[in-house]
Amino acid sequence: MKNLNPLLNKGKYVYCTVDDIDEIPFSKILFLFKETESITVVVKKEDAEALHLDFSYVASWITLEVHSSLSAVGLTAKFSQALSEAGISCNVVAAYFHDHIFVDEKDEVKAIEVLNALKG
Repeated sequence: MKNLNPLLNKGKYVYCTVDDIDEIPFSKILFLFKETESITVVVKKEDAEALHLDFSYVASWITLEVHSSLSAVGLTAKFSQALSEAGISCNVVAAYFHDHIFVDEKDEVKAIEVLNALKG
């Protein structure tokens, strides 16, 4: 936990659902997930607006710079519990090297403070 080092990435990000990603330049997609109902894409807010994509949630993106193993136990539980206790909802994406947390844009400063406090 002492190496958590949360980094607030620049920009605002939105979750959008689409049936087909062919109209979205791959370079604009931060990540996507194919679900039964549709495809969820996360893109910068300004890209979603330019592409006329609907969204309702505007998030800030925090990267935990600690290299976290995909088989590690407890890291997600620790930081999500701390954020929950602070009244902050979080959406977590585990990538190969780092965990990425999306929080409501209004909570970005408080979320960074909570995550830094976990470092002890």
